[in-house]
Amino acid sequence: MNGIPHSQLAPLPAQVPFRIVSPTIGSGAYACIKKAAPINTETPVFAVKFINKIFAQKYGRIKQKQLEMEISLHKHIGEHKNIIEFYDHGDDPAWVWIAMELAEGGDLFDKIESDAGVAEDIAHVYFTQLVSAISYMHEKGVAHRDIKPENVLLSADGDLKLADFGMATLFEYHGRRKLATTLCGSPPYVAPEVLSCSTQGGTKGSGYAADMADIWSCGVVLFVLLAGNTPWSKPVEGRDEYGRLNEFSEYVQSDGCPVDELWEALPKQVLPLLRGMMRVDIQRRLSLDDVRRHPWFTRPNRFIDKKGRLTDPIAVATNMFESLRVDFDADPFAGTQRSTKLDAMEVDGDMRTPVASMQPVAHAEDVLIDWDAPKYPAMTSTQIVADLGIASQSMSTTKYLEDEPSMSQFQPHPSVPLSRSQMARRFADVLPSERMTMFYSEGTLDLLVPYFLDALTQLEMVVSSPPKPTSQDHECSIKVKGHDGRDCPLSGTIAIDVVKAEDDEAPLVRVLFVKASGDPLEWRRFFKRIAVLCQKAIVKPEF
Repeated sequence: MNGIPHSQLAPLPAQVPFRIVSPTIGSGAYACIKKAAPINTETPVFAVKFINKIFAQKYGRIKQKQLEMEISLHKHIGEHKNIIEFYDHGDDPAWVWIAMELAEGGDLFDKIESDAGVAEDIAHVYFTQLVSAISYMHEKGVAHRDIKPENVLLSADGDLKLADFGMATLFEYHGRRKLATTLCGSPPYVAPEVLSCSTQGGTKGSGYAADMADIWSCGVVLFVLLAGNTPWSKPVEGRDEYGRLNEFSEYVQSDGCPVDELWEALPKQVLPLLRGMMRVDIQRRLSLDDVRRHPWFTRPNRFIDKKGRLTDPIAVATNMFESLRVDFDADPFAGTQRSTKLDAMEVDGDMRTPVASMQPVAHAEDVLIDWDAPKYPAMTSTQIVADLGIASQSMSTTKYLEDEPSMSQFQPHPSVPLSRSQMARRFADVLPSERMTMFYSEGTLDLLVPYFLDALTQLEMVVSSPPKPTSQDHECSIKVKGHDGRDCPLSGTIAIDVVKAEDDEAPLVRVLFVKASGDPLEWRRFFKRIAVLCQKAIVKPEF
């Protein structure tokens, strides 16, 4: 699936002071990210973000001045151990490119189990690192304004790296402060004053303190780390269709003490900190100095040293890895949001929506992401799935896939494959940067794809141009769009490819879920629901 042409974009600039060394690792309507290296050496490998000026203006309403501001502020921030480092930039008539540090560990929230979160000590590690990054930015007078899971990455050693400064703003310069008026952020993470004080409908808002809005968003991130879910869809009071107060209304009217299973499951010691960071009245909201002095923040933690770095990345990675689990007995429809039907034509159009992302950056629906299919040696495979008409799962297949990291999540008690634990030296050696949202099946695509499409229909996901593969096809993709349990848009691609086929055996097929937009925890929740509905077609480890 590599090398897919992007019909909407011009060829990438040829005159650049580096060479591209990977397929596209992320792409949208007007931007893509690739790995690169110096022209004459193999290292270091870094990331380059290519932004198409014309499409940024057309689909994201991003002007040249805003692109220049992103570069200027990223450079101004400087170096910090928990912030993606800026390296260089350049442009030509069609493109702007930004070279920056590569987060080799991938996305943090791709590695957190939905509805479960992480252990308190691990949440504490990443929260303190996030606060360290935001504190450093605020000392430079810069607010991030788009703190959310998609922008929280990891190094190969497992340390947090804050990314994406497209929405950053300078709120203080030479001691003078200014209010922000741009409506930006992701609804579950944005502060309420951003919604009420920003520019909306062409009307100039009264403005909001961007640094205080960052503190609110950090509080929501801490909640999500501990709970594996967001506390609300967006911080707006209201009632549901049955007249019941929504979650945010309950939070406000109870003065931060809602009778809610998510809140009640949190460690008691962290509740005062969360309530202090998420006070609607910004005059009463904790400052970052207050946060750093809070007893929960200063608590001892065996996983972090005095410099704020992981002391035992292998143990942290193992704990997180073994928390990822798919329960085949779970109700795939529990907590789903039965949202308004979408026109299938919308899937191929502009996916910008004020609900999905309030920032003026268009995350295009037709995201093109390349991936490398793993190279498998010859094997025999004969799974039986009665309703697919395929023979029984062979021991050779399950034996071979025992060392595949994604297979562990289908065990009753997930564990790190022995081949990984024995050789592990770094965080990424245990918990791979690659997505765990995948499973393997056996059979031909013409039998499997309708099975998957039926599951998507049951979850009310819209499919763009459903594929109709034949038994001879070796790859296809299903582009999907829908809403998550918070009624926020969710979209991506299900990439299906044959990784090994024998003339007389059922092919081994990889089914990879690649998120285009939406919360990564919600995307994992969607993946798990499909896995439960399609469990008869999934190759499972030997229990």
